[in-house]
Amino acid sequence: MRSRASRAALDAYLADLKRHGRADAARSAEGRFRTALGFDFATSRCRDPLAETQLDQTTHEDFLEWRDRLAEGRLPRTVNRLVRAVSAGLNRAHRLGHIGNPAAWRVEGLPDDEESETAIFLTRAQRKGLIGAASPSAAAFLRGLELTGARPKELATARVGDFDGERLKLSHRKGRLPKLRSRYVVLDDEGIAFFESQAKDKLQAAPLFTEDRQKPWRRDMWAAEIRTAIASHNKGARGPMRIPSDASAYSFRHARISESLQVHGVDPLTVGAQTGTSLRMIERTYYKFIPSVMREKLTAIAKASNTLSAK
Repeated sequence: MRSRASRAALDAYLADLKRHGRADAARSAEGRFRTALGFDFATSRCRDPLAETQLDQTTHEDFLEWRDRLAEGRLPRTVNRLVRAVSAGLNRAHRLGHIGNPAAWRVEGLPDDEESETAIFLTRAQRKGLIGAASPSAAAFLRGLELTGARPKELATARVGDFDGERLKLSHRKGRLPKLRSRYVVLDDEGIAFFESQAKDKLQAAPLFTEDRQKPWRRDMWAAEIRTAIASHNKGARGPMRIPSDASAYSFRHARISESLQVHGVDPLTVGAQTGTSLRMIERTYYKFIPSVMREKLTAIAKASNTLSAK
C-alpha cells in the first residue's frame, strides 16, 4: 500500500482512466481537479493545501474545510460537482492501493435550493460587451454559445463534421449512468454564416473551436478567459452595462433559452429540443426568471374562462 498526497492519488486515477482507453473522461476529470485544487498554470502547482496533504493523515475536517474554501464565490451546485469529482477519484485511487480513509473525504454536499439559486442572465448589450472584451478565440466560443444555447462542454467538443451547413450536431452525457445523447440544433441565417466561417479550411475531424494556442477548450480555460473579459469590460462599464462577476459561459445558455421563450415566443417543446433540456427543467429553472411568460399564459386562461362563462 502506498501513502501519497491527494494530488498524486488523483493523478493515479487519471492515469488509470487513460490506461483503460477513457481519455475523454480523464480530460474532463482533470479539468475539475485543477479547479477544485486551485491549479496555478504559471507555477504548475496547486494552491489549495489539500493537494499536498498525505491521504493517510487527512481528516474529515480537512475535507470540510476544503469544501468551504471551494464555496467562496461559487454556487452550491458547482461546489457539489467538484466535491463529487474529487471523491470519486480518491475512491478509485484507494482501490488502486493508495492509503487513506474513504470516510474522510465522504463529504456531504452543500444545500442546493433551486428556488434560491440565482441564475445569471446577460442582456444582449452585456453579452456584446463581454464578447468584445474577450480574446478572439474566446469571443468566437462565446458567440457560438449565444447562437445555439449549447452547454459549453457540448460546443467545446463539437467538430467541423458536426456542422452540415444548416444544423449543428451537439452531444452530451446525461443520467446517473451517463449515456451520450445527441441532437441537431437548427441555425438561422446568422448562425449558418458564423459556423461556415468557423469551419472554413478545417478538416472534418478538427474542433470547431480552439483557444489561442490551438488547444481544445477545457472548463478551466474558458472560465479563466471569462473572468478576465468581465474584469476588462467592467473597467469602463456603468449601471446596467456592468456584468456580474459570477457570470459564466452558462449565462449565454440561460439567455438563449429565456429569450427564446419570452422575447421570440418559441414554444417550450421546441426550445427544449433545440437546447437539449426537458420541459420540466424549463419550468423549474426558467419560468421563475421570466414572469411575463407566466402572466401571459394566466391571462389567456382567464380570458378563455370568462368567454365560456359569458356563453
